[in-house]
Amino acid sequence: MQTGKGISIPSILKVGKGALTKIGSYLKNEGIEQAVIFFGNGLIDMFGTDVMNSLKQEDIKVLEYSELDTVDIDEIITLAFAMPNKTQAVISIGGGKVIDAGKYAAFLRNLPFISVPTSSSSDGFSSASASLLVHGKRTSVPARLAYGIIVDTQVIRTAPEKFIYSGIGDMISKITALYDWIYEEKCGYSEVNDFAVMIAKKAVNSFVRTPYESIKDELFLKELVDSLAMSGIANEIAGSSAPTSGSEHLISHALDKILEIPQLHGIQVGIATYIMSKVQDHRYVRVETVLRETGFFDYAATLKMKRDDFIKAIDMAPSIKPFRHTYLHEENYREAAKKLVLEDEILSKILV
Repeated sequence: MQTGKGISIPSILKVGKGALTKIGSYLKNEGIEQAVIFFGNGLIDMFGTDVMNSLKQEDIKVLEYSELDTVDIDEIITLAFAMPNKTQAVISIGGGKVIDAGKYAAFLRNLPFISVPTSSSSDGFSSASASLLVHGKRTSVPARLAYGIIVDTQVIRTAPEKFIYSGIGDMISKITALYDWIYEEKCGYSEVNDFAVMIAKKAVNSFVRTPYESIKDELFLKELVDSLAMSGIANEIAGSSAPTSGSEHLISHALDKILEIPQLHGIQVGIATYIMSKVQDHRYVRVETVLRETGFFDYAATLKMKRDDFIKAIDMAPSIKPFRHTYLHEENYREAAKKLVLEDEILSKILV
């Protein structure tokens, strides 16, 4: 009899108000006594005192700490092997850059990684990959799921609203990503893991059904972060990003290549999710409702993104991951997506 597949899950998962000030006790409970900390730009001044005091109270020694503003893979490799041999954990506090850099450095040294995001802009804080610059090009490289995820909802609340909108866009994309993966299996290009599908579905459904008055409500933010964290678990089960990244992500990755200054990942993904939900004829009413009622569409309209860029991105999408077979890998669906970009009433108010 075959036993079940072994998967990694975070040993620490703490999401709530004031979590940042309790980081010392969370690490102490795991037997971590010596750590290296990387902060995002400007974040030592904002959070350094609280973090250091929390660690000091639990007699956890900070071997090194610094602000980090690079995702160049060569620089991170150098950084990783310069860390003291006594290091028991790597902690990253900040946005996507410092999370990805710290995650990869910890992976290289086979050390536990503690992910402490200060915004809810995407599910990157819970993923097992890192987006780094390799020979000057943004590339997804393998890493490992975080040993610990600590999210202070009060910190998330005080971040600019654009990061919350980005998280909303990235979270809602699981609807179209899952449908792409199931379609891929029907076409004979992949094999769906039903447990990964279940986890990803539960994550997005829990989020879209959360009652709220404001996107800064404690419950809404906690549900958003919890659901983004669950997405990372779904990917871990699947052994790939297929449960949470489909045709909508291909459009966003293509935009990253086309645009001199891309928008936030989740903003691009959210717009692309709306497009693909209508192309797939799958839950587009739910997608449209969430993006409209949260204010996502209103915010996206202020960015004046170009219709032509989305059309180019749709054409480029299949080349981003030629080994996949999403809806956009078929010409008739690409044509349908481009027609939507040109004619859809909502998109006409967002794209110029």
